[in-house]
Amino acid sequence: MRFPRFELATWAADPPCAISGYMTRADRYNLEANMADNEIIFSVQESPEGGYEARALGYSIFTEADSLEELKHNVREAVRCHFEEGQAPPVIRLHLVKDEVISA
Repeated sequence: MRFPRFELATWAADPPCAISGYMTRADRYNLEANMADNEIIFSVQESPEGGYEARALGYSIFTEADSLEELKHNVREAVRCHFEEGQAPPVIRLHLVKDEVISA
C-alpha cells in the first residue's frame, strides 16, 4: 500500500520569507527536505483484532501494540532498529487515523 506524499499546510497567501516577504518555490522545497530529515511520520490505525497498528510513511517500518502507550514505545524501538546510530530523525510524528463506516 502506498501512502500519499506528506504535504505542508497551505496558507491563503504564501508565508513570509525573511528576504522577499514571500516564500518561493525553492524555499518551500528546502523546508520540505529539511522536515523530511528531521521527522518520521507514522500512520496509526486501530487493528481489526484489537490494539493499534503503525506504518511509517516512506519507510519500511511497521509495528503494533495493545495500547497507545505500548505503541509509542514500540515505534521508538522500531525506528532505532531501522536507522544506523545517529541517523534516525529526532522527531517521530504519530498520525492517528480513524476509519468509520456509516450507512448511506
